[in-house]
Amino acid sequence: MIAKANKFFTGLTDHPDGGKLLLRLTVGILLLFHGVAKIENGVGWIAGMLAQQGLPGFIAYGAYIGEVLAPILIVLGVLTRISAAVVAFNLLVATLLVTMGKLFTITNVGAWGLEGEAFYFLCSLVIMLVGSGRYSVVSNEDYR
Repeated sequence: MIAKANKFFTGLTDHPDGGKLLLRLTVGILLLFHGVAKIENGVGWIAGMLAQQGLPGFIAYGAYIGEVLAPILIVLGVLTRISAAVVAFNLLVATLLVTMGKLFTITNVGAWGLEGEAFYFLCSLVIMLVGSGRYSVVSNEDYR
């Protein structure tokens, strides 16, 4: 009986391309909020942190690529794997520079201090591995 119910449910929910689209939209749109904040407030504070680490401040402008351009491409399903890799790299760098102090932290609600960063990083890796699926604004698979 359980196998029959599972088969029935699987028949209703077996839509890998729809799942890829939902993941792309979720990650891309949520990251765009961070990108919009960077557009509105600038990246000067990031450049300052980079300078404290002995790194050139112009690297801060990479946040626009990782939090605006790449998420837009992910949402659209264009150059999805490359864009997801860019987002993952951006998150890794941001985590190493800004939030490593939360590595061994548990919040009041029991969440890991780096939960958000880890979630976005791992979801970006999943998108990189599975690609855009068939739902994309481009029909040529070479550009998905």
